[in-house]
This record gives sequence, C-alpha cells and structure tokens, in this order.
Amino acid sequence: MLDVLALALGLWFARLAGSGSEFAPLGWAVLSTLEALGTSLLISALGAYRLNEVRQFWSGMLPLLVLGVALATLSTGIVSAILLIALTLMPARALSAAMAGAVLDFGLTERRAVIVGGGEPALRVMAALAECPDNDIRVVGIFDDRDDVRSPIAVGGVPKLGNIEAMVTFARSAEIEMLIVALPLTAEQRIRTVLKTIEVLPVDVRLADFSADPTFRRHGRAALERGLIDVVSRPIIGGQFMLKRVLDIAGATVALLVASPVMLFAALAIRLESEGPVLFRQPRHGYNNRSVTIWKFRSMYADDCDPHARSIVTRGDPRVTRVGRFLRRTSIDELPQLFNVLRGDLSLVGPRPHALRAVSARQEAFEDLVDGYASRHRVRPGITGLAQINGWRGEIDEPEALRRRVEQDLYYIENWSIRLDLYILLMTPFRLLDGRRAY
Repeated sequence: MLDVLALALGLWFARLAGSGSEFAPLGWAVLSTLEALGTSLLISALGAYRLNEVRQFWSGMLPLLVLGVALATLSTGIVSAILLIALTLMPARALSAAMAGAVLDFGLTERRAVIVGGGEPALRVMAALAECPDNDIRVVGIFDDRDDVRSPIAVGGVPKLGNIEAMVTFARSAEIEMLIVALPLTAEQRIRTVLKTIEVLPVDVRLADFSADPTFRRHGRAALERGLIDVVSRPIIGGQFMLKRVLDIAGATVALLVASPVMLFAALAIRLESEGPVLFRQPRHGYNNRSVTIWKFRSMYADDCDPHARSIVTRGDPRVTRVGRFLRRTSIDELPQLFNVLRGDLSLVGPRPHALRAVSARQEAFEDLVDGYASRHRVRPGITGLAQINGWRGEIDEPEALRRRVEQDLYYIENWSIRLDLYILLMTPFRLLDGRRAY
C-alpha cells in the first residue's frame, strides 16, 4: 500500500511539474493512482511482496523505479522523473522494509504447518527450523500412521495429533498453509500414498531432505530452503489472488448493472407463474471443501425444489416450470450468483460448485466416480469455467462426463493466468448459445 501511495504521489508530482500549471487536474490524480495500483499488482504477481522479500530494501525496488520513471517520463524529463520517483519511493520502501522486519521478528505473521511423518526425519526438520529463527513457518502438529517407537507422541515439543487421514480434516479446519513430508526418501511408496492423500488440500507441500551431516545445517535460511523441496504450491495466492479478486469485483459489479433489467423481468416472471420464493438457495462445495450457500433464480415448482440435489434434473423434468426451463436453457437462473462473487463465496471463473451430496444420473456420488475429484476445491469455485466453455455443462449422465469436467478443472487450476480468466469470460456468452445440455 505504501508503494502505491508513494508511486501515485511521484507520478502526480511529475505531471504537475511537466504541466507548467500550479494545479494538476483531478483526472491526473486518478490516472496516477490507477497506474500506481497496476504497477504494484504487477510487481506483486512477480513475488516481490512476500514479507521476506519486502524486508530487503532493494527487493522489488528496481522494477518499481524503472516502471515509475517510464510512466513519469511521459509528463516530464528523464532527470526530473528519476528524482521525483526516487524521492517518493525510497522513503516508502525503507518504511515498508522496517515494518516487514518488525512483523517477522515479532512473529506477527506465520505459515501454519504440519509435519507428516515422525521420528528422526521430523526431528531434523524441527532442528533446521530452530536454526533459522527468522523463518515464518510454525509447526502446530505431527501426523503419522505408525504407532511404534519410530513415531513418538511428540517431536521437538510438537505433539503427534493423529494419522494421515485425520490430518486432512485438521488441515482444513485449522487453515494449514504448508505440509512438510518428513519421511525417508527410500520409502517411495509411503511418500506416494501421502502425496495422493493430501492432493485435495490447497496447501504448499514440501518434501524434507535434511542430511544427517551437521555441517549441512550451518547456513540457516540457505540450508532450510535447500532442505525443503517444493512438491506442490498453493494455486492463485498473493498478487495473483489480489488481481483475480479485483477482476471479480469489477466484473460482477458491471455485470449486475448490465443484467439488472433481465434479472428484474426474470423475478417478475417467476412470481407470476408459480407461488414460492424468487430465489433458490443451495449449499454447495466451496473453497477447501467448505460449504457455501449459492443463490439462483428458482426454476422449479416450490414444493419440488431439491436443495440437497438428491436427483438431478433431466430433459423434460416435470419439476421444472415453463419459465424455469427458459431460465435454465439461457443460464439466466445463474445471474444471482454475481452476488455470491461480491460476497467472496465464488469467483467469476473457476470450477463449477457442485451440491454437497451431488450424484450422477445413476445415483453415484461424484467423489466415488472420479479419482482426485476433491482436488478441484483447491480454488474458489466459479460461475463459469474452462469445462463449461468446452461443452461440458448440463446433466452428468455418464461417469466419463464428470471425468472430463474434472480434467478441465484441474488443468485450469494448474495453468491459471489472468489471460485464461479473460479468455473464459470472453467465450462464455458464445457458448451459452448452445443450450442443448442445459434443461
């Protein structure tokens, strides 16, 4: 935030100096603020706003200076631009570095972690963390399937809380951000089993590989970073999350303004055709498997509404009203979910949220049909997604249909970019014209 304010101030001064006028127009102040915000979001997406990076004065400073000077040069000379941007950015950056250092030193921020595996490997992890006191990792528990002497009830003062299965539930409820797998590298099958179990969690997964040689651990942070091998990283975090959230709020606001007449007519048509509420509420799986309440325009007769999705809607389903059939075919029934986006329950783009007890046409639970199904809950669900623009919407009548959707969802998660979100949003209206599988 300090970078945004400082850069906006520097750009505003540059335009003031280059205008030859005593006062800069209000529009310049707005433009300078937007430019500064965009620049900071770009720098954040590159990872320069992690606390350990901000603590270093020059981390992120050079790209901020270059971009700031480039923008300021459009309004004034190169020398003036350098002076103005440097004089505003450097004090702000120094203050940010000092504040980040204080936050880390006093433990005001941390990544909550658990260790999978006990005994000597877990002890080495705890020792490496202790030798790097300025790290932001706090281990809150240990989980291990073994009950013999190789897995004591506590390691380094951290208690063993249960087995691997219990760890998944604990990680979700305790908002764990990192899982450290501390198993012997020779135990390949156990490691594979653990990684398969925890793939459903939106966490950083690190494989511990600390040498027993004490000379290896003399270098503090370098040894810690070298000994924790990246296996899986949380998707869409930091600057990426901020950028996506800005797109969500702006896009949902604009969409609500544009679609408000359509939504008004839809609400009137629903009330005129049948008794009951205009909106239908249904609990569905959200981020990290949490339950969120999704809003839709009611498309069924009130007495036939199925909030628990015990049976899917099929072609010609008598529970669907005439108005509801049109709303479903055109996806107008989904428009109230724009309010879910503003609440933070949904994103504009992401895997479509399914009901908590969703079943296929053959009454088979989704999680039983597709291996890794819950992995799609590692990001916020969306109103539209990659699967939807590729033709996988509507009734799930075959296991293959669900597998293809999950495949598309996981590809989206692993390859997310703001460009991909914009592409999906652009293609969605065209794909809605094909209503063959929406009924």
